[in-house]
Amino acid sequence: MTGLFPPLPDETRKLLNRLPHIIDEVFPLPPRYRAGLGRDVAELSRLLTSGREERGASYLGRAALLSAYLRYFLPWNIYRLSRLFTSLPLNLKEHDAINDLGSGPLTLAASLWISKSELRDIPLEFRCIDRTGAVLEAGKKLFAALTQQIPGKLGSCPWTIKTIRGELRPAGVRAGARSGLHAGARRGGLSVEIKGKPAALSAAVNVYNELFWDFPHGDKNTLESFAERQARLLSALTDRAGSILVVEPGIPRCGEFISLLRESLMAEGRNPLAPCVHSSRCPLSLTPGGRGAVSHNAARKTAGKAKWCHFAFDTEDAPHELHKLSIVAQIPKERAVLSFVHAGPASPPRASKGGLSKIRIISDNFPVGDGWGRYGCCEKGLVLVTGSRKGLEGVPSGGLVELVFDGTIDTKSGALIAAMDLC
Repeated sequence: MTGLFPPLPDETRKLLNRLPHIIDEVFPLPPRYRAGLGRDVAELSRLLTSGREERGASYLGRAALLSAYLRYFLPWNIYRLSRLFTSLPLNLKEHDAINDLGSGPLTLAASLWISKSELRDIPLEFRCIDRTGAVLEAGKKLFAALTQQIPGKLGSCPWTIKTIRGELRPAGVRAGARSGLHAGARRGGLSVEIKGKPAALSAAVNVYNELFWDFPHGDKNTLESFAERQARLLSALTDRAGSILVVEPGIPRCGEFISLLRESLMAEGRNPLAPCVHSSRCPLSLTPGGRGAVSHNAARKTAGKAKWCHFAFDTEDAPHELHKLSIVAQIPKERAVLSFVHAGPASPPRASKGGLSKIRIISDNFPVGDGWGRYGCCEKGLVLVTGSRKGLEGVPSGGLVELVFDGTIDTKSGALIAAMDLC
């Protein structure tokens, strides 16, 4: 069985445990401000969710909010990415370039340094793009401190970090934009030029939801057009042999965008590498309502209305100091959730053995008649995997199983049925 989020290696876990202390050393917080840190984290959380219309474009330019972001949201984001990168092959090699759109405080570079030890010895060029200069500067300071944490590698980081002030725009680049943009970037909505060769990896982490959130809910055409433009942009910025990674919060609207982006990247000749086990149309985009799989026990009641592709994993191995701050801010995180797509150049279909079908598990357990079930995804479409509660709970979110279909269809969701107990 193959999972997307295996346990963290010891070295990665130790570095993550050190991260809150490194942040405190790089960005000392006077005691009189520390008492209000939980309140600042809670306020920033509100501005990122229900209070979006209040926060302004450069909200992280405010000292209190930037401090809250660096101490809470940044380490949680690094933790999520580190869990994902533990199993995600990126196939980067010497002198490759990485585009990081909406990089914030260099979250991607920090996560790769922490979780991908095999990359620490090879020269890489990171092009980190964000609209807020203070955030980029904070990221450079933190990354420099991170590179001092590896015994025997002090001061020997071979990575080049280039920070660029710029932003993505949902409706395309304004009139009169510079003509030096990569082909396709003008159509996609990037405000600045990225100089140099096409990237081996172009990534956008937790940035697109900032752009499509104000689109009218239920207006799939607008979201689909936006996904098409971003797929063209990402593809134009990326070498034909390279890959594209987009990660968003694991909520329904983001899952819908990821599904649409996946389709648009395939139209650019970039088939999904993960989490998908096939290059057919996303079965979750074909279900009523255009959402993906459900991750709660109400799944049966909402089947066909609230499905989205997302993955959840326990956070018991996250830094203890981070959990403590979460409790103080009254935002406890027992599980982390994300939606993502990793797409590369065109690749041949991945065949299963014999009559088995590869199924990616994408929901929690829920009752099914006298037993239990979990939703999954495969090239044949949406799957309802049935079995005992204990057996199904043994498969992690994102786990890959190979099963035989029993020829029946679930009447509530329209999913094909595959029983774990048969294999």
